[in-house]
Amino acid sequence: MSIQEFMIPLLAAAVIAGTPILFAALGELITERAGIINLGVEGIMLMGAVTGFMAAVTTSNPWIGLLAAMFAGGALALVHAFLTITLRANQVVTGLALTIFGTGFSGYLGKAYVGIPVPKAFVPTPLGPLADIPFIGPIFFQHDVLVYISYVLVFVIWYFLQHTSPGLNLRALGENPAAMDALGINVFRLRYIYVVIGGMLGGVGGAYLSLAYAPSWLENMTAGRGWIAVALVIFALWNPWRAIMGAYLFGGIDALGFRLQVLGLHSVSPFFLKMLPYLFTVLILVLVVALKKGRLATPGALGLPYDREER
Repeated sequence: MSIQEFMIPLLAAAVIAGTPILFAALGELITERAGIINLGVEGIMLMGAVTGFMAAVTTSNPWIGLLAAMFAGGALALVHAFLTITLRANQVVTGLALTIFGTGFSGYLGKAYVGIPVPKAFVPTPLGPLADIPFIGPIFFQHDVLVYISYVLVFVIWYFLQHTSPGLNLRALGENPAAMDALGINVFRLRYIYVVIGGMLGGVGGAYLSLAYAPSWLENMTAGRGWIAVALVIFALWNPWRAIMGAYLFGGIDALGFRLQVLGLHSVSPFFLKMLPYLFTVLILVLVVALKKGRLATPGALGLPYDREER
């Protein structure tokens, strides 16, 4: 087997494996840019996966399943928004509670759907002439439509944050909400909107797992990808372009472990290979913090509840 024959399938698999993490990371990036930490991404992804699968099985339409996943993710994020924005509850504790709830409730809802195949899933659709480009085509343009949507979404979010007035407001919302309030901008409403949008993207990440990546439902099928998405936001320094690179990097480590098992690398424990993406996540975070010497581009008001009376 030549290097190219090994690398092209590996990199293509990295894109696929990184896509659910990318959707969830982009959602968390938007949420944190608004000044809210949501550690409930894992639970949101699981609820998105199970509701999307249930809707797709019932309607035989994966797009309806995707919409159901977005609704489920947005609904859980709305609960988080109410507790942290309106009631000013601790954001870390609320996020952890959301993950516990999503993990348990998704297992309960999906119990009857274990082992049932989805009638119609998102399947690879080569993207015209782009799919025939040597080396690049098989890696990036021979996937399903949700992968292509993720490409566009990264650009849209980057452009929105850097080149639009609402994007500037979003960045300011996470830096200095009191200044936004002084300008007559409704801080609470905007935070609600962005937290819900972030949850909807997390739901899409979960739906990708059950409707495209491995079209089925299994309890806890996210396997910690929600936590990797949260860590990826820090690795990306709240930048969408760095987020897509990080997602594919983590996806590549995951795919590499699987392919090494397929190649018959029996000298290394399969449990160690499965652990690689999570170990790599920790190492990358330590490296980023060390290189930045603790001075990360963290939004100034991240995790701090806003109270108008304290202005």
